[in-house]
Amino acid sequence: MTNLWPQLERLLTRVERPARYINHEWGSFVKADADFRFCMVYPDTYELGQANQAVRILVNCVNATEHLAAERAFLPAADMCDLMRSEDVPLFSLESCAPLNEFDAIGITLPHELCATNVLEVLDLAGLALRSEERTEDSPLVLGGGPCVFNPEPFAPFFDALFIGEGEEAVPEALLRIRELRQEGAPRTEILHELAKLPGCYVPSLYAWRSEEEAQAAGSWLQPLEEGLPTTIEKRLYTNFATSFAWEPCIVPYTEVVHDRLNVEVLRGCARGCRFCQAGAMYRPVRERSADNIVDAVLTGLQETGYDEVSLTSLSSTDHSQIADILTRLNEACDNKGIRISVPSQRLDAFGVDMANLVAGQKKGGLTFAPEAGTQRLRDVINKNVTEEDLFGAIDAAFAAGWRRCKLYFMIGLPTETDEDIKGIASLAQRAYDRARAAVPPEQKGSVKISISCALFVPKAQTPFQWDGQISPEEALRRVGILRRSVKYRAVDVHWHDPKTSFIEAVMSRGGREAAAWVEAAWKRGARFDAWTEFFDEDAWREAADELGIDPAYIAQATYDTNRVMPWAHISTGISTKWLALERKRAQEEITTPDCTMNKCSACGVCPSLRVDNELAEVRHG
Repeated sequence: MTNLWPQLERLLTRVERPARYINHEWGSFVKADADFRFCMVYPDTYELGQANQAVRILVNCVNATEHLAAERAFLPAADMCDLMRSEDVPLFSLESCAPLNEFDAIGITLPHELCATNVLEVLDLAGLALRSEERTEDSPLVLGGGPCVFNPEPFAPFFDALFIGEGEEAVPEALLRIRELRQEGAPRTEILHELAKLPGCYVPSLYAWRSEEEAQAAGSWLQPLEEGLPTTIEKRLYTNFATSFAWEPCIVPYTEVVHDRLNVEVLRGCARGCRFCQAGAMYRPVRERSADNIVDAVLTGLQETGYDEVSLTSLSSTDHSQIADILTRLNEACDNKGIRISVPSQRLDAFGVDMANLVAGQKKGGLTFAPEAGTQRLRDVINKNVTEEDLFGAIDAAFAAGWRRCKLYFMIGLPTETDEDIKGIASLAQRAYDRARAAVPPEQKGSVKISISCALFVPKAQTPFQWDGQISPEEALRRVGILRRSVKYRAVDVHWHDPKTSFIEAVMSRGGREAAAWVEAAWKRGARFDAWTEFFDEDAWREAADELGIDPAYIAQATYDTNRVMPWAHISTGISTKWLALERKRAQEEITTPDCTMNKCSACGVCPSLRVDNELAEVRHG
C-alpha cells in the first residue's frame, strides 16, 4: 500500500493541531500478517473520534480475526481538508498513512444525524464516488453502522452495505466473506448479493424505493429487485457481551481528546422505557458484565494505559445490579493512587447521589440530573418514571454531601407540551435551588449554582414518538422565551440548543431516501461539520431543498396516525410496531410503563424476537 507520509509531512506545519494526523500513539500498531485490510472511519475530527468506543471495539475485533487487519481514519479538520484538496493528498489511515481507496473495505460509523455531510466529505477526500452505484470493481466496499442506521434511508445511497445492530461479530463475519469472494474473483454485484444474506446486513442497492402511495398500500417502502431478498432486516445482537472481558485494548493519544480517560463499558442497554429515547430501543435487552469482570478490566486498563481517570460507561451505569459493590472495590483498589472513578450517567434519586459520593471523594465538581420535563403530567407522558420528590431527594443528598453545582437537563417541544409545562421547568429549577441552599451551611449558600440546559425534542425512528412531529424552530424560540422570562433567580442559568440544527436532525431522523439527495445537494453547497456551530450553514440546506423541491419542514413536523408505514419499517430492533403504537397511546393517556428489569415484562417483543432472555430481570427477580 502507498505510504503518503512524505506528502502529508509537508502539510503539517500549515495546519492547526498537527498531532491529529500522526501515528505511533501508545497502543497503536499495524498488523502485518493479514491479506485483507479494513479501515474504520469516524466522520469527524480526531478529538471526537478517538474517544468513540465503537471505533475502538470494531478495530480490536477485526484485528483479533485471522486474515484481517484494521486501521483507523478520521475526517481532518476543515483547514486540513481544504489543504489536502489543494495539494491533491487523499484521505489516509492513521496507522500506515495509506490512502483509503487502497483498502479492501472501509467502515464509517454514523454516530448522529448531523454527520451526514461529513460522510460525503470523507468519501470525496478519499477519491471515492459518493454513491454506491457509481463505484468501480476496484473500489473498496463502503460499509456503515451505528445509531443512524435504525433509519438508514437518508444515508442509504452512499453505502454498499449497512450493518444493523451490534458489530462485534457481524463486521468480522462480513469482512471474511468479502475476502473469500474476492479471492474467488467474484464481481462487486455478487459480493453485495452475498452480503445481503448475512443476518443484520442491509444492501440498499438491491431494493427500489416506492412512492408514498405505493408504500402505504404495500406496507413497506422497499421493493426488492429480486426474489429471495429479506424484506425485514433484524438487528444483530452481541449475545456474548456479558461474558466478554470488559477491558478493550485502547490507544492513548498524543493530543487532548474529548473524554480523555479510560472507558470501561459495564452494561449495555436500558429498559427504563423513556418514550423519546432511541438508544433504549437500539440496545434492548439489557445485559450487564459481572463485578469481577469490571473490576479486573479497570485495574488492567489503568496499568496498561497510565490513565488517572476511569469512566464506567453505559446508558445508565447506576442501574447495574452490583454497582455499589463495584465502586466500593474500585475505591479500595485505587485508594491513595490519585485515580478518579466517574459514573457519567447519573440516576435521578438519592441512590444515584450515594453512588456519585462513593467515587467523588473530595473532588466534587458538578452533578447532572435529567428530569426532561417540568411537570409530572409531562414526565408521565414521556414515561420518565421520576417524581419531584426523587429530584428533591437527590438535591438534598447531593448538596448536603458537598456538591455546590448542579445541571438539570430538559427537553422543549415534547408531545402534548403546553406553555404551563415550560413554566414548570422554571418552577422546578427554582425550587431545586431553594432546596440546595437549604441543605448547605449558611456561609456557603452563595456558592450554590443551578443551571438549566434545554434540547429541542427530535422524533426518533423506532420509538413510540416516531409518529409525532417536531415543533418549528420559531415555536421553539418562543417557548425558550417563556422559560427565560419565567426564571426569576439570577443564580439559575438557562442554556438552550440551536433549534436550526435540531431541525436538520429531525429531517434526517424521519426522512426517506429523498433526504439523501438533500444531503448531497447541501454538501455540494459547502455544508459540512454541521454539528459545529461555527460551520453550520443554514443557507446551504435551505437552497438544497429549494433546488430539489422537497419540503423538509413537513418531514420534520408532520404528525401521523400509528397505522402509517414509516420509512424505516423494514428495519427491526426486535420491538414490535404494535407495542410502540400502544406506548404512544399510553403516552397520550398519561399512563406510565415500568422498567421490565425491575417489574413485570412489558411485552415489547425484543426477547422472543431476538431469541434471548432478559438476563438482568432474572438477576433482580432471582
